[in-house]
Amino acid sequence: MAVKVQLFGFGNVGRAVARVLVQKERFFQERYGLSFRVVSISDTSGTVWLPEGIDLSEALLVKENFGKLSNWTNDYEVYNFSPAEAVREIEADVVIDVTNDGNAHEWHLEALRDGKAVITSNKPPLAFHYAELIKEAERRGLPYLFEATVMAGTPIIGLLRENLLGDTVRRIKAVLNATTTFILSRMEQGIDFEKAVKQAQELGIAERDPSGDVLGIDAGYKATILHCVAFGPITFDEIAVKGIAEVTVDEVKRALAKGKRIRLVATIEEKSVKVAPEDVSGPLAVSSNENVALIETDLLGELLVKGAGAGLKETASGVVSDLVKASLKLRAG
Repeated sequence: MAVKVQLFGFGNVGRAVARVLVQKERFFQERYGLSFRVVSISDTSGTVWLPEGIDLSEALLVKENFGKLSNWTNDYEVYNFSPAEAVREIEADVVIDVTNDGNAHEWHLEALRDGKAVITSNKPPLAFHYAELIKEAERRGLPYLFEATVMAGTPIIGLLRENLLGDTVRRIKAVLNATTTFILSRMEQGIDFEKAVKQAQELGIAERDPSGDVLGIDAGYKATILHCVAFGPITFDEIAVKGIAEVTVDEVKRALAKGKRIRLVATIEEKSVKVAPEDVSGPLAVSSNENVALIETDLLGELLVKGAGAGLKETASGVVSDLVKASLKLRAG
């Protein structure tokens, strides 16, 4: 089965997804009988569209050498579509959104109404519009998949949505932001908060504007999504979030003296989501770029899910896994 794909976002994650599709083309054909034809790619400079399929290796070269797809004028026409226009104009089976467009829910809904499956790593659409998006997907009988929004490719969303169907989830406690873990780990070595943030930025771990991480917003988005899947719809506006900006080296040292570490912890229970720094030990005391979730259910007891919470290959793993899942569902009708 040939699956026509629209790819929105051709930054680091979008290119990582494209590389997987190139490198594992034969694997997908042999294992699943699927071939993926990317018919359009959109970055901030425009949309490249070719109904018979874009040469992804060439697209990667253009983006890496010239920085934007609009420079690719020799072989392809570049269109100035908005995402909603691209969704309407271009024939495809699956839309992949790896942008950070805060209003992407609008064109996700447009795609679903147009009969297209949607896969995303973009958190705000789900953190603010989960109920509307899922209802539309269910009404149309279409996949709306978002594994890569939480814990990169570590399959916590699939676990909660598809595998714990007989269990009642009682509580989830999780460390969901690798940047804050890095900063707090540096503070354990006596480095103050500002210097630790600067080191994270120099290493490419923190953004130029680190507020989304250090104020707890990113972890809050992820915790909101976990609540939606485990317990039912809630929005980011309804949760309590406190970041790590006020944590001092003295507090970090005091926790260490008690055999604990301060981590930014999300506590998710029915109709309640809280993100705040906590003294923790055991599985929640992660280091490096690891994320971890302790899922407590009535039948299984405590289930530990641990894996990379960041990284390009890891995020691409979640996106491509969802692409295969959506394609198999579309094929089954």
